[in-house]
Amino acid sequence: MVVDSHHHLWRYTDDEFGWIADDCLRRDFNAGDLEREISSAGVDRTFVCEARQCIEETDTLLKTAEESEAIAGVVGWLPIAADDFGDLLERYLAAKSAEGSKKGGLVGLRHVIQDEPDDEFILRPDFMRGVRRLRGTGLVYDILVFQRQLANAIRFVDAQADDQQFVLDHVGKPMPGREGEWAELVREMAKRDNVACKFSGVVTEVGTGFDSVRRVFDTVLEAFGPNRLMWGSDWPVVTAKMAYRDWKELVDRLVSPLSESERMAILGATAARVYGLEGMK
Repeated sequence: MVVDSHHHLWRYTDDEFGWIADDCLRRDFNAGDLEREISSAGVDRTFVCEARQCIEETDTLLKTAEESEAIAGVVGWLPIAADDFGDLLERYLAAKSAEGSKKGGLVGLRHVIQDEPDDEFILRPDFMRGVRRLRGTGLVYDILVFQRQLANAIRFVDAQADDQQFVLDHVGKPMPGREGEWAELVREMAKRDNVACKFSGVVTEVGTGFDSVRRVFDTVLEAFGPNRLMWGSDWPVVTAKMAYRDWKELVDRLVSPLSESERMAILGATAARVYGLEGMK
């Protein structure tokens, strides 16, 4: 099974999506659009990730995932640093438990750390306290940071329980011209066995050239290994650089020298295991 570990859906408005700079992304992208894209690329299932930091976004994605055959789970947003986060989390966990094994439920949370003006936001006591509440819930925490914030992200992981699962989004967003520093930080992060990595968002950061993308892939593959590496499209953001199908074909080319089991891990099995859906069919 081929699984896209990271994509978005949105109903576009200027106010809520001010971070979008590319005209081609300034429109709605819905589940029907997604299903056409993945069908053309031979992708079976997906995980959708929040694009707005509000509870309404999480609720909307959960409803959409429940109705979509393609979406296996949701990485949503909740106010992790809030005083009432524990109570709110319990309500979502109770709903998840009531659903049982029903597809499309909440599998993780993330916060857009990269946009916080304080690069030490991820180390704030209230935020750290909130993430600690995820321990034992089965929910993953996705780490979204720029390269300059990776060192603090490592400190953050070290301050959490070693049985809490983390996923580094978009390979930690390497900075052009400072790839050596990025590679060192990624290798250091990969020493934590409870951290997996998404091979996503790469062309947005380093461009579409095959050699540039391959260098990033080789670094994260060596650091994390195939069993902690998962591909993701970052659709529709990726379409500002290349079509969904073209990105999937580029990834297929990258993994083609690997063994079948290694290819299966990167293209689906790792995401299914990390997000707790190994029985996906």
